[in-house]
Amino acid sequence: MTEENELKVEDLWLNFGRIQALRGVTFSINKIELLGIIGPNGAGKTCILNCISGFYRPQKGRIFWRGRDITNLASHKIAPLGIGRTFQTLTLYTGLNVLDNLMAARHIKIKKNLITGALYFKWARDEEIRHRRYVEEIIDFLEIEHLRYRVLGTLPYGMRKRVDLGRALALEPKLLLLDEPMAGMSFEEREDMARFIIDIIEALKIPIIIVEHDMGVITDICDRVIVLDLGQQIAHGTPMEVMNNPKVVEAYIGKKE
Repeated sequence: MTEENELKVEDLWLNFGRIQALRGVTFSINKIELLGIIGPNGAGKTCILNCISGFYRPQKGRIFWRGRDITNLASHKIAPLGIGRTFQTLTLYTGLNVLDNLMAARHIKIKKNLITGALYFKWARDEEIRHRRYVEEIIDFLEIEHLRYRVLGTLPYGMRKRVDLGRALALEPKLLLLDEPMAGMSFEEREDMARFIIDIIEALKIPIIIVEHDMGVITDICDRVIVLDLGQQIAHGTPMEVMNNPKVVEAYIGKKE
């Protein structure tokens, strides 16, 4: 692995019984880069993110994060390493307000517990203030100040997706995995989300992997693109190279989503 490679995926195979979800997928991502993963429905895109974040364990292959083999680590051990993600299906606390949802995401950063909070009140209070300031910066960054105290379940879908992105940022990620962050959004909401993703790259200087169906977004914002079809990697290159690849054209035109 070169110094530039933050994440490296080697010969990844994932099976569910007789179904081969991933077949020999190999790629890496650099320190500051936006990598897109595209493909028809059922191609295995989300499976890659699930393997990286520890929700799935591949039958074969290796995943290295900053030189460390994380292939068989559980998800709760991978998140503290700096790998944050969003999900296709929102898993937010709909009964809590926006601020509390973001504060809840800081749990792996909080050192206090019931005992230390009771014995060292000032220390616990100062720690909470630090976490609150960090969350307020995320709220400002995502332009949701006016929604700070709104119950999440009362918000429109596009805003919930924005809060979901904020929750991933609350983990202070060094690698961000985005699983269809623009699904179900209006044109204006997709434009806003694309802008936020670009701003994250510029502000945090971290790599991002994005799974997305919006080909326009992938073409506009990604540095490189990987294309999957039936669990197999069929193309890899710049957006322009990928879009002109005959195998990619066949996968999208020959197999209607």
